[in-house]
Amino acid sequence: MLGVFAFTAAAIPSARAQTLTTIYSFKGAPDGAGPWGGVIRDAAGNIYGTTQAGGNSEDEGTIFKIDSGGNETVLHAFAGWPNDGESAYSGLAPDRAGNRYGTTFEGGSGCYSYGCGAVYKIDAAGEESVLYSFSGGIDGAFPRANVILDSQDNIYGTTANGGTGCPFLGCGVVFKLTPSGQETVLYSFHGLDGAFPYSPVIRDSAGNIYGTTSIGGAAGYGVVFMLDASGNETILHSFTGGEDGGDPLGGLIRDSGENLYGTTSAGGDIKCNAPDGCGVIFKMDASGNETVLHAFHGIPDGTSPGYGSLITDGEANLYGTTTEGGSAKCNAPYGCGIVFVVNESGKMAILHSFTGLTDGGVPYNGLVRDSAGNLYGTTYQGGDFTCNSVIGYGCGVVFKLSPR
Repeated sequence: MLGVFAFTAAAIPSARAQTLTTIYSFKGAPDGAGPWGGVIRDAAGNIYGTTQAGGNSEDEGTIFKIDSGGNETVLHAFAGWPNDGESAYSGLAPDRAGNRYGTTFEGGSGCYSYGCGAVYKIDAAGEESVLYSFSGGIDGAFPRANVILDSQDNIYGTTANGGTGCPFLGCGVVFKLTPSGQETVLYSFHGLDGAFPYSPVIRDSAGNIYGTTSIGGAAGYGVVFMLDASGNETILHSFTGGEDGGDPLGGLIRDSGENLYGTTSAGGDIKCNAPDGCGVIFKMDASGNETVLHAFHGIPDGTSPGYGSLITDGEANLYGTTTEGGSAKCNAPYGCGIVFVVNESGKMAILHSFTGLTDGGVPYNGLVRDSAGNLYGTTYQGGDFTCNSVIGYGCGVVFKLSPR
């Protein structure tokens, strides 16, 4: 069952000091730049991820590996349209055979001269192949989110555009892709039912799919949706942009009690970044009743949780990042983001405020956690400011955050 966890205790998040280690600073081309999609780890402690830019001279992005000693290997430099992907905003999803899968926002052999995005596979030997190129029509366009795999290695994901709903570029789709590259559109969004899904989906044991859309719904501020195994959509919650939150960019996680947890990039405390609000962390029960666990308040609190999903330690604590907020000394007055922990009662603690320097800044995606409680992630900016990249404020880092 994908995306499910169980709370085991009423733990309180700790604000004790954390040690941040910069595992790797990206340097631009021919290295990567702008890691957007987060990382995964294998049993040996190797870290894998993607960058949105860097790589070849055209800055089309990379797939990278960092070993336990902090040494980076570029496994693949994307070449772009028409034979390869370009601009990986998503991270990687592993299968049991050592293959990893992801999406690129552009590239592939589909629409326009830069492509409408692709789903790719990189095998255990580091060989990359495009499984599917989006046409920009009813099959979808411009995927931004991580994919997930089921037990048969079918791939599920979203595209921000395309589909049969909405004029011009379309409002996005939820898709399924077989291991051989056969795509099925499970659902096309039309606006009132949601639009522009930037987030990954999760599935339960019955084949129901859960996710969010960044806008759309009754008030235009996005929805939490469920698709049943036949592709019928139920809107579990339509955000108002007020205290309940708005514009969810990240995905969901689900506990054993069928509660969903996620974040929104706006809403909550509308005095923060008025009138938009700075985002919330929410819980939603199986009936769609929402509880706001924490509303962000800006400096020195976080602002605008990004495209990642929360993670859990199994003891009632949820971990995540915000793209802004934290220290006002970084990118004043907006801040460069934080790593936070919040428990089911809504007590929140800041584990790290990014400075935008060697520790990085602007973490667009979420975290992974090892058995020792260390947290790993990426920042889009900061790190090596001598890098030659289109990013401009440093090319980003891979970091480790450890409890002292």
